[in-house]
Amino acid sequence: MTESPTIQFVSPRPSVEIHLPGGQVISGPRGAAIVEFLNILPDHETDPIVGAVVNDQLRELTYKLQMDANVRLVTMGDADGMRFYRRSLTFLLESAFHELHPDAFLTVDHSVSSGGYYCQVSDHAPLSSEELTELEERMQQIVVEDLPFTRNEVPIQEAIAYFEALGYTDKVRLLRHRKKEYLVLYKLGEHRDYHHGYMVPSSSYLKWFKLIPTGEGFTLRFPRRHNPTELLPLPDYPTLLSTFHQYGAWLQRMGIDSVGALNDAIAEGRHREIVLISEALHEQRIAEIARQIADHADQLRVILIAGPSSSGKTTFSKRLAIQLLARGISPYPIEMDNYFVNRDLTPRDENGEYDFESIKALNTAKLGKDLQALSTWQTVQLPRYDFKSGKSEPGQIIQLHPGQIVILEGIHGLNPELIPDIPTDKTFRIYISALTQLNLDRHNRVSTTDTRLIRRIVRDARERGYSAQDTIGRWESVRRGEKRYIFPYQENANVMFNSALVYELSALKPFAEPLLRQVPFGTPEHIEAKRLLTFLEWFLPMDDSLVPNNSILKEFIGDSGLKDFHIWQNH
Repeated sequence: MTESPTIQFVSPRPSVEIHLPGGQVISGPRGAAIVEFLNILPDHETDPIVGAVVNDQLRELTYKLQMDANVRLVTMGDADGMRFYRRSLTFLLESAFHELHPDAFLTVDHSVSSGGYYCQVSDHAPLSSEELTELEERMQQIVVEDLPFTRNEVPIQEAIAYFEALGYTDKVRLLRHRKKEYLVLYKLGEHRDYHHGYMVPSSSYLKWFKLIPTGEGFTLRFPRRHNPTELLPLPDYPTLLSTFHQYGAWLQRMGIDSVGALNDAIAEGRHREIVLISEALHEQRIAEIARQIADHADQLRVILIAGPSSSGKTTFSKRLAIQLLARGISPYPIEMDNYFVNRDLTPRDENGEYDFESIKALNTAKLGKDLQALSTWQTVQLPRYDFKSGKSEPGQIIQLHPGQIVILEGIHGLNPELIPDIPTDKTFRIYISALTQLNLDRHNRVSTTDTRLIRRIVRDARERGYSAQDTIGRWESVRRGEKRYIFPYQENANVMFNSALVYELSALKPFAEPLLRQVPFGTPEHIEAKRLLTFLEWFLPMDDSLVPNNSILKEFIGDSGLKDFHIWQNH
């Protein structure tokens, strides 16, 4: 009989090993932080390391290793890595601002697609160019000082008392609804605050930023993932900025300026009022857009609607059509997807996969020709795209009449290359997105991308049978297409419609949480699911029966009264 290896109790060895994906193994003292192990690696100058995945769990670089681990590095080129960077940069800005203007309040408001956050100050005049320069120089000085981001868990009541003393009522209202008995506070220099998620180890990681005057506030600039150590040019975004200001005015009108205020309203039974006002504001805006179209109906021939995934374009289009019909204008919908070129002519992306989101995947020449003919009341045979065979076939024959306007919805609606031969004064261009959402507090933003992802997870599970893991796995590709083909053209819109609803994450929470909990541990999607679950903990749930059946939210949670509404039935 072969002797078995000796099995016995031993004392823990003084060292542990980390195993990197490429097969490299690094040994170091037990209890050392991840960042200490990584000092042996070559510099990642063009793609800095800011975090790590340790045994399938996202960790800060200051996390101390007590056992052997599989470790995957998280860089600024990763979605999680860029969140580390942006979150830490926000804390750096907040700390420097508090030091220079202790009696004023800074609000980190909404994101800018070229890489940045629009910020505003209150209890103080808008920052002058000199004050903005002073603030940026103080931030740069803190970067040089290489101050640590110190992480501590404190009892929730201690945190509430701390923020009460500072006059941060938005944070106090938020924390009073927190279920956990503790809160993680970060400290930079003498400044402490809560931030939703992990940080970089110290201020020296935050080398790439700039402050740019914008409107009544300023934009905190930071890099984008595809080029994480360079700042992109900041284009003007007056239409987008105006839309954000309008939404801010809506929030003030409702008295809901943070998630804590929303939770207060739900706890006090005022959620019905919040829903009714939110939906009325949406309907008011859609009616206003219909009025603008009606004012130019004699010259308009095409209404173009574009926006990123899960913006609510379908429901918006139908609600706009109803408003137009009420004004005696008969819109005719044409599906952009029917203008796909044959599969063998479809362009491919850098991975060799079909790029269906490229504008070159569409037969724009035929689309322009058909729209020109329809606008002069000629008979046109539309194409019909067979997605199974990948071929374009002859479709229905139509002829429009005076008083009818084409509605064309699709991701390329604002791209000038879509219908270059049709004069812009004969088109009305609408950009729709969940552009802004109620923030947790003045320093912790709610990402509009997260709102859209949660909407899509709920809808995909109900309509397509996809798991949350499936939807999260596809999301990166969806986002890549948006950044290339939608966001660069948003300022081409005549008007923007913000489809965000102040109460929606409270209504989506009971649908999304069970789906997110089913994402298996150990998968790449589990890290994202855990992040979204932690985020949703901040919201009190709300009964979705209060949501009206024509709400944009119903497109995602189901039972939309507009699902079977077809515009052409009203001709």
